[in-house]
Amino acid sequence: MTDTLNMFESFDGQQLAWREMGEGRPVVLIHGFFSDAQTNWIKYGTAEKLAAAGFRVIMPDLRAHGQSARPHDAAAYPPDALARDAEALIAHLGLTDYDLGGYSLGARTTVRVLARGVAPRPRRAVLSGLGDEGVTDTGRRTGFFRSVLTGFGSFVRGDREFMSQAFLKTTGGDPIALLGILDTFVDTPRQALAGFDLPVLVVAGVEDDEVGSFTGLVAMLPDARFVEVPGNHMSAVTRPELGDAIVTFLTA
Repeated sequence: MTDTLNMFESFDGQQLAWREMGEGRPVVLIHGFFSDAQTNWIKYGTAEKLAAAGFRVIMPDLRAHGQSARPHDAAAYPPDALARDAEALIAHLGLTDYDLGGYSLGARTTVRVLARGVAPRPRRAVLSGLGDEGVTDTGRRTGFFRSVLTGFGSFVRGDREFMSQAFLKTTGGDPIALLGILDTFVDTPRQALAGFDLPVLVVAGVEDDEVGSFTGLVAMLPDARFVEVPGNHMSAVTRPELGDAIVTFLTA
């Protein structure tokens, strides 16, 4: 099954890309930091599984990622820029009855879309690779990512930054543009999460210890369920079990 690449103009005029696969009920899936739609959702089969289950899978490339614009100007990275990009895409496509989800930074962006309440509320939400600290304390890991990006190319095997550096090399990321993404992060307080009046799937790798507690996040949400899949924070998104869990949840 093939996908199509499309472009749209976001809230501030930046040209952003999205990929589509399949026909049917729309589901917007947002990838993680340093990644892109192709790597997170298409390469390992998640998008194809959803398309086969009757979904129109809509997969944006976040700004500074993939085929989207990679501006170096700090003004291109205001707080909540990623949520505003998602809202702009939802408006551009005229979506009113749809599902929404993401992996890691994409899941955090999903949380911000829900918390802001600007876009129409999705029917269901998928938060994969995201724990409680990734929502309520977004600054906890910015120092690590800033180190990876400012020292890009200098890390060797054994350095804690090495695997992230290696992944960024595989996706062809722009370290300067990606530094701007760190300035867009916004914490979401517990009281906002308590107002999420929709079913939520929290799904994560059993070995993922990078983004806080997944059961802690579930406890903050009024209608959430937790599914564990094999892998750690970097590998869980590549596992077929992740796609299976998302399909099961969205078709229930």
